Amino acid sequence: MMTPLIKITDRLYGKLETYQPTGSVKDRLVKHLVDDGLKTGKIIPGKTKFIEATSGNTGISLSSCAAKLGCECTIIMPRNMSKQRKQMMKSFGSSIVETEDNDFLGAISIRDRMILDCPDYWCPYQFKNPLNVECHFKTTAEEICNQATDNELEWTGFVHGAGTGGTMMGVKKYLDQYNLDVSCVLTVPFEDSSSHGIQGINDGKDFLLNRHLMDEIIEVKTEDAIKKMKKFALEAGLLVGISSGANLCAAETYIRKFNPKGIIITMLCDRGERYL
Repeated sequence: MMTPLIKITDRLYGKLETYQPTGSVKDRLVKHLVDDGLKTGKIIPGKTKFIEATSGNTGISLSSCAAKLGCECTIIMPRNMSKQRKQMMKSFGSSIVETEDNDFLGAISIRDRMILDCPDYWCPYQFKNPLNVECHFKTTAEEICNQATDNELEWTGFVHGAGTGGTMMGVKKYLDQYNLDVSCVLTVPFEDSSSHGIQGINDGKDFLLNRHLMDEIIEVKTEDAIKKMKKFALEAGLLVGISSGANLCAAETYIRKFNPKGIIITMLCDRGERYL
């Protein structure tokens, strides 16, 4: 569903994905892929078994869709992902298989072995599916562009982190296709993929993301992302997640460093209650 573009400061706006049905940007992706699966006959309500490797938000969205369609769902994820995320998935009836801390590549490997053992599974393959990029090209990027235009905002920068890379590459594809002069700024953790705590980005590999197409890359410490998340809740009255805090940090750094003439837009990716 379409989400609000909210003003944070005179120079910074956020795409508030907490308005999605399960509270994260991943609802866009899952709906797009499930709709395609239903249309092509790969998903049969009440019969197909869903499976995916995820850091959490895709798993929540997929669990919700599976419940609505009467399908079983298995989620493979690192054990150090937030307890609240796991509780949400279980509330929708999903089963969870855990890997070692931050071991997303291991989760993908387990998923692939399980699919080989049971060909009846349907998987979104979010980390390599080109429909991931297509989804954000058709929804996220177009919405942001239309909202900026409708509000007479001069959009000059897009700041976001990358898990699968689908959101960033979908927006980048849209900007290039319509020849829009908007810089793409990638938020990355300061720490390496095995030790950072910004759940949902830098999952050990770039997957769909092409870093060479980014205009800037800004590092954010996990500690700073969490502090920003908490500060944003107190100042804006909006409870968002850690990756949103990281995006806000990166956007503010970019504005200070480059003093862009227009506005910067970043993603407020999910609700903060799943990190409490």
